[in-house]
Amino acid sequence: MRHARRVVRRTVRLAAVGGLLCGALMVTTAVASEPAPHRQQAEGPAPPAELGAHLVARLGDSRTAGTWVGADGRPVVAVTDEDAAAEAERAGARAKVVSHSMRRLRTAVDALREAPRVPGTAWAMDYAANRVVVQADSTVAADDWSRMARLAERIGGHVHMERTTGTLTTRLNGADPVFSRSGRCSAGFNVTDGRRDFILTAGHCGPPGTDWSEDARGTRPVGTTTAGRFPGADFSLVAYEDPGVSGVSGVVSVGGGRGVRITGAADPYVGQEVFRSGATTGVRSGRVTAVDVTVNYPEGTVTGLVQATTCAEPGDSGGPLFADGQALGVTSGGTGDCAEGGVTFFQPVTAALAALGVTLTGTAPAPDGGGVAAAPPYGAGAGEGAGAQGPVGPVGGPGGAAGPGAFLGVRETLVPGLLVIAVSLVVLVAGGFIRTAHDRRSYRREYSRAWS
Repeated sequence: MRHARRVVRRTVRLAAVGGLLCGALMVTTAVASEPAPHRQQAEGPAPPAELGAHLVARLGDSRTAGTWVGADGRPVVAVTDEDAAAEAERAGARAKVVSHSMRRLRTAVDALREAPRVPGTAWAMDYAANRVVVQADSTVAADDWSRMARLAERIGGHVHMERTTGTLTTRLNGADPVFSRSGRCSAGFNVTDGRRDFILTAGHCGPPGTDWSEDARGTRPVGTTTAGRFPGADFSLVAYEDPGVSGVSGVVSVGGGRGVRITGAADPYVGQEVFRSGATTGVRSGRVTAVDVTVNYPEGTVTGLVQATTCAEPGDSGGPLFADGQALGVTSGGTGDCAEGGVTFFQPVTAALAALGVTLTGTAPAPDGGGVAAAPPYGAGAGEGAGAQGPVGPVGGPGGAAGPGAFLGVRETLVPGLLVIAVSLVVLVAGGFIRTAHDRRSYRREYSRAWS
């Protein structure tokens, strides 16, 4: 009997210790898989873009002339000497040796900015071609074209002039349509200052005081423009009509009751595949071809824009530009249409958020106090519209790495693990208590016999 009791006690102890080890493993797995907020905040543009930007910053603007991401996903850095090329290759980028440095390209841009303004023109640095491209639409008169061509010749051969079809205009006339007395625009992103909610859209859509509604007759008010900037930049805030409005989400509508959940903001990079949604043409895809672009609209000059091959038409103004769940910009203007193609310009979101002192709905301010909080991409299924595969998913669908599905998986592992540990500890404590009581009784029996 005594031997049998010892076997039982050892079995119980072994089972309890095994339970502790199993529970600890389950808890460790759950914690390791839990999305850490600080990791989400640290994530931003794709690693290839980060590598290219780091190399450009390290080598300097006299030895580099921009960076972009190639079709193979590898960063490319334009460099002016073989030593810089070797350093870029060692870091994992592909180097392209060019004749003109970033410093020289910027000098050309400065000269163009100082010249008399010509509406209907725009210029941008083409990193891959190592030149500054000046575009002039069909409204630019022959005399103005000749004058700009002479200026380009004086600057040097790294300034290229080209005529474009159509007219360079703002796209007045996010994706959801909003109407004012002057026309129609598209809602961009929902933002907040911590007290009220707003719509971030294009500044050219309407100055402060402009009233917006969901219908052209104005029977369903949306809100009023409270702040903005145009020209110079192209962004504005529309305060919701009801200050206590609820249900404002961080989702971009892409039609058909579907949408993309926006989880952060980032700066676009050259070569990036992007998506734009607008009230007129829906979802369209393209690639970023230039950043820090200057556009001379008839209403005034706007600088710091992003240029992409994503088409747009009147009514798409203010609509969102996004990729991988990241807000990138709002539609400003362009040339062409979605039937024959064209070029579109976008106001970067990060600059607008910082200038307006707001953050995207559903995200927190960045650690440095800026208006942007980077977050991981939202994983979603295929959607509708041209080029909509990839980032499009159902409105209110499961979250990405930090979404409800991820936290549900954590709970399904963490809670049982803690229960296993708790039961094992109870068994160990109870077993120890029983063993101690048994030992005391045995001792008393032996003690009584010794003194009897």
